[in-house]
Amino acid sequence: MAAVVEKHSIDVVPDSARHGRAFSQFTLWLGANLQITAVVTGALAVVFGGDVVWSLIGLVLGNLLGGAVMALHSAQGPKLGLPQMIQSRAQFGVKGAVVPLLLVILMYVGFFASGSVLAGQATARLTHTGDTTGIIIFALVTGVMATVGYRVIHALGRVASVVCALAFLFLGARLLERTDLGELLGNAHFSMPMFLLAVSLSASWQLAFGPYVADYSRYLPRSTSAKATFWWTLSGSALGSQWSMTFGVFVAASSGGAFLDDQVGYVVSLGGAGLVASFFYFVIALGKLTVNVLNTYGGFMSMVTGISGFRGQRVLSQRGRAVYIAIIMVAGTAVALAGKDSFLSSFKDFLLFLLTFFTPWSAINLVDYYLISRERYDIPALADPNGRYGAWRWDALVVYGVGLLAQLPFLATHFYTGPLVEPLGGADVSWIVGLVVPAALYWLLARRDTSHIPAEHVPGPRTEAAAADTAVTP
Repeated sequence: MAAVVEKHSIDVVPDSARHGRAFSQFTLWLGANLQITAVVTGALAVVFGGDVVWSLIGLVLGNLLGGAVMALHSAQGPKLGLPQMIQSRAQFGVKGAVVPLLLVILMYVGFFASGSVLAGQATARLTHTGDTTGIIIFALVTGVMATVGYRVIHALGRVASVVCALAFLFLGARLLERTDLGELLGNAHFSMPMFLLAVSLSASWQLAFGPYVADYSRYLPRSTSAKATFWWTLSGSALGSQWSMTFGVFVAASSGGAFLDDQVGYVVSLGGAGLVASFFYFVIALGKLTVNVLNTYGGFMSMVTGISGFRGQRVLSQRGRAVYIAIIMVAGTAVALAGKDSFLSSFKDFLLFLLTFFTPWSAINLVDYYLISRERYDIPALADPNGRYGAWRWDALVVYGVGLLAQLPFLATHFYTGPLVEPLGGADVSWIVGLVVPAALYWLLARRDTSHIPAEHVPGPRTEAAAADTAVTP
C-alpha cells in the first residue's frame, strides 16, 4: 500500500517518479466525463428552451473550444512536473497566485457538492438508505481515494472509461427504442441566445478542468510529447463530455417532466429494474466518483498552493494531505446537503458564473506560458517570494481584475444580468470577452518587461534525494 499512496503534492515530480504514457490522459478524461452531471449539463440546453439540433451543434462547438484551452494546460504537465496552480505563481507572484486560487477552491467545493447530490442519490438507492446517508457515504469513499492519490485516480479513470462507455451504449440504445428520433431532429429552430447558452454550458464544463488538468499529466516523463498530451487530453475530454451531453439532450427532449423530477431515477429506469437497476446505480456512482476524486484532489492542491505561498512550504507530508482533503470533503458535503433539494435550478447559474472567474486566469496563464515565457520557467523560484517572480505581480493581477469586470455587462444569470445582454437578444457571451480581453491586454503589458524570464528553462530536482526529509505538516 505504501508504494501506491502518492508521496508528492505541490513539489516537483522528479524523474525517478515519472511514469506512464500520454494515452493515460485519454482514459482518465473519458472516464471523468461519462457521468450523470455531464448528462444534466447537456439536458439544460433543452430544458431552458433550445431545440435538439442546435443544442447539439452548440455543445459540440463549446466542447471543442473549451476542450482545446483545457488541453493546452494539460500539455504543460510533463515539462514542468508541477500542479497547475503552482505554475500560476510565474504570472501572479508567489503570494499573488492566491487571488485566483481562492476562486478555484470554491469551484472544487461546488463541483464536489453538485456531484455528490446526484451520486448520493444513486448510492442511497444502491444501499437502500436515504439521500443524506448516500451523500455522506459517497463523500467518504471519495476522500479515501483522493488521499491515496495519483495512481488510483488513473486506475479509476481506466475502469470508469470502459464500464461507463458500455453502460452509456446500452442506455442510448434503450432511449432510442422509446424515442421518435426523426421528430426530434426535424423540429429545428435556430435561436442565437439558446445556441450560445449551449456553447457556454459545454465550454464552461471544459474550462473548469483547466485549473487542475496538469495535475494529472505532471507524472508523465519529461520526454513526453506536448502534442500527444494535448491531443489525448482533448479527445478524451471532448468525446466523453459530448457523448454524455448528447444523451442528456435526447433524454430531456423526449421525457417531458419525468427527467426533471428525478434525473438519476429516470436514467436508471431506461436500463431496467431489479439487479439491472442496481448495476446502473453503481455505474452512476462510479462515473461521479472519478470526477469527484479529481475535484477533491485538485481542491487540496489549490488550498496547499495558496497557503504554502505565505508559509514557504515546498512539499507536504502524507498526514498533511489527509487533513487538507478532509477539509475539502467536509465543506463539499455540507454544501451538497444544504442544496440537494434545488440542484437543477441552481446548477446552470453555477456553471456559467464559474466561467466568469476562470476564463481570465486561463487566458493569462496560456499567453504567458506559450507566448511570453515560451515555456521557460525557473521552477525553484516559484517557491521564493523574494526571487525572480516576486511575491505579487501586479500587472497580471490588474489584468485579471479587468478581465472579470469586462465580462459583467455580458453576463446572464438568475441573480445578475448585465446591461448588454438584452441588446444581444439575451445571449451570454461573457466567456468570449473573458478570454479575449485579458489575453490581449496581458500580451501587450507582459512583453514590455521580460527581465524575470530565464534564458533557459530551469527544472526542479530530478532525483528523490533532492527533496528528501523536507516534508512539513500544516
